[in-house]
Amino acid sequence: MLTRERFARLARSFPFLADADTALAGELRSVATWARLPAGKQLFLEGERATSLPLLTSGQVRIYKIGRTGREITLYRFGPGEACLLSANAILNGRALPAAAIVEQRAEAALVPAAALRDWVHRHELWRRFVFELMSHRLTDVLGIVDTVVFRRMDARVATLLLERSGRQNPVRITHQEIAAELGTSREVVSRILESLAGAGLLKVMRGRIEILEQGPLAAFAAA
Repeated sequence: MLTRERFARLARSFPFLADADTALAGELRSVATWARLPAGKQLFLEGERATSLPLLTSGQVRIYKIGRTGREITLYRFGPGEACLLSANAILNGRALPAAAIVEQRAEAALVPAAALRDWVHRHELWRRFVFELMSHRLTDVLGIVDTVVFRRMDARVATLLLERSGRQNPVRITHQEIAAELGTSREVVSRILESLAGAGLLKVMRGRIEILEQGPLAAFAAA
């Protein structure tokens, strides 16, 4: 059960709840539970059944898939004011989760039980609209990833990732293995690409860090 304070916090992160009628608001407060999720916590694994839909009010969760060779690829992330597409889809379809999720940044969330999610989709138009908009938004993200994986060169994808991260911090604190897991390739491929870019004077590779030296040329390379 959610306290009034936690429900108010949830509503600040999910503004659609401001329009919730008394019935939906009361049921949500009654059946949802509050969870504190430490960084590194495995939220769920591929093949498991989804038991709840997490509505994040803080932190960040990474959704990823592991291939038969053991390589990872990041599908998407969700943070405050967002929920997990795969959980919602698995609950509605009654199927196992097709990917895994791990908490990257310490998070807090309201967990909506699977049975309530299914029930509210039928009975509450506001909730139904929220779930369908969630699925539409995240589907666009996933299709964008498919397009990137299929049609863009790996060296351009590595350059794009580094440019995105350097907007927050330069040097970028990231390892070769983390880049490989993010993009769905091998560490060896990433190392060769970084060596080539460093040889061209575009970046400097250090232990656990990569410094962008030439933003403009690297951006042009990423766009090629």
